[in-house]
Amino acid sequence: MDDDQPVPDSHGVTAELLAAIDLGAEIPGMEGYQLRTRLITLAPGAVYGPLHDHRGRPGTVYVLSGVITDHRDGVDTDYGPGLGWPEDRNTSHWLENRGDVPAVEVSVDVLRSDSIHH
Repeated sequence: MDDDQPVPDSHGVTAELLAAIDLGAEIPGMEGYQLRTRLITLAPGAVYGPLHDHRGRPGTVYVLSGVITDHRDGVDTDYGPGLGWPEDRNTSHWLENRGDVPAVEVSVDVLRSDSIHH
């Protein structure tokens, strides 16, 4: 799928909050920010969109099982178990499970406490 095609609607994704820490209570100057860890499952054929960026919400992803395709800058990259990727201010992407088994990732990010939406 190239950049000229629309991103399919999100479907088949579940997210479970595993842990969250108020960073303002831990680090001076981090008031209003949270460190969050989630377990995200993409069912076979799932799409995790829409196309979104990570400005103000940096994080990392680690794939536990299955294969997740990361679509960014016109390039599709498959990540299988034991692999992952950073999500920084330059990241603009959407994710997909093209396989026939669920894909499971651990996602850790820092975000403003008042902007929790993904």
